[in-house]
Amino acid sequence: MGEVLWLNVFLGLVVVGFFVDKLLEFLNVQHWKNEIPDKLKGFYDQQKYEKSRAYQIEKGKIAFYQSILSLLITVLALLLGWLGSLDEFIGSFVDMPFAKSGFFFIIIFFISDFLALPFSIYSVFSIEQRYGFNKTTIATFIFDKIKGYLMTLVIGGGLFYFAFFVIAHVSDGYWLWLWIGFSFFMLLVNMFYADLILPIFNKLSPLNEGTLKEDIYAFTKKVGYSIKNIYIIDGSKRSTKSNAFFSGLGPRKTIALYDNLIDKHTNQEIVAILAHEIGHYKRKHILTSFLLSILQMGITFYLLELFLFQPNIALALGANEPSFHIGLIAFGLIFSPFSLIIGILMNILSRKNEFEADAYAKQNYNARDLSLALKKLSVDSLSNLSPHKAYVFVHYSHPPLLERLKALD
Repeated sequence: MGEVLWLNVFLGLVVVGFFVDKLLEFLNVQHWKNEIPDKLKGFYDQQKYEKSRAYQIEKGKIAFYQSILSLLITVLALLLGWLGSLDEFIGSFVDMPFAKSGFFFIIIFFISDFLALPFSIYSVFSIEQRYGFNKTTIATFIFDKIKGYLMTLVIGGGLFYFAFFVIAHVSDGYWLWLWIGFSFFMLLVNMFYADLILPIFNKLSPLNEGTLKEDIYAFTKKVGYSIKNIYIIDGSKRSTKSNAFFSGLGPRKTIALYDNLIDKHTNQEIVAILAHEIGHYKRKHILTSFLLSILQMGITFYLLELFLFQPNIALALGANEPSFHIGLIAFGLIFSPFSLIIGILMNILSRKNEFEADAYAKQNYNARDLSLALKKLSVDSLSNLSPHKAYVFVHYSHPPLLERLKALD
């Protein structure tokens, strides 16, 4: 394929992807029902139900404006060869290939983050604030940004150096070494996330002795699920929205509960939520998803080697010659439709797994308490109760609330 054809392919992927995404969002907003579903009438009044709709519309508007800006800049960058110009500019004062690629991605990262920053600030301190969710202070927002930059520099920089080193020293078949290295890193993250990464952003405290801890341990003992720690996360310092999750593999399994989850739910509802999460483990969902992610990574790296240093691709992006950073940007564009398809397939599997985990909680604990917990979580987060099926098919990793409640009944 010539450079002009590659450029048209890139433009087509960007524009078509944008319009498909916006069409799905439009269908989703229009699908909102005027009447409160019967199963939620005891949890919503009409005023709060309308508030949920207004919240979803406002979030959609800010996301739409941000995506318009992103589309405009991406199309201009492709048509005017901005990426090639940036590559040439950096090359005028940097000779080392690794340093050149490093500076390229650092500049791209900070430009992207700078453009996204106003939307992020408005979302947190205007939309989330007006709808009663935001607890993030300006200081917390700034420190989160700084910590995020440092994490990107340390972890992202380390992975970037590893990839660059492997590609520079292995002429053919380097995709296999990238696959092995990144798979090992993913395994470490899964094992040590709660111990090493999560505490950078949140304060973790052991769950105090009491009836909740006793109820959790009683249930985990009953179903034969061993846990290393039960932590309380200070999630309320950023948002009123609550959550719970499991982390770790093997003997390092950890339960993490948001503090506002404990405030809003009974012990029985919390144990029901944990029973659902344990259901994922018992039904081998966590292991299966991890192995599929590893497989997906291998396919991605294999395709990356095919496209990374294609001369016409580099010329299509305005560069004079192939390079690691230009090839990586091009591959991100080329891989976007494959990524969408893989994402849809993973979401189909994930929704199936959620139904199975709900069924496990129903069989081994209590369907009523899980239903109550799901209803409260949905009401508290002002979620969309009637999403469009097409939007669910593409984007939802969890089944819509009403489908889950129907299955539990």
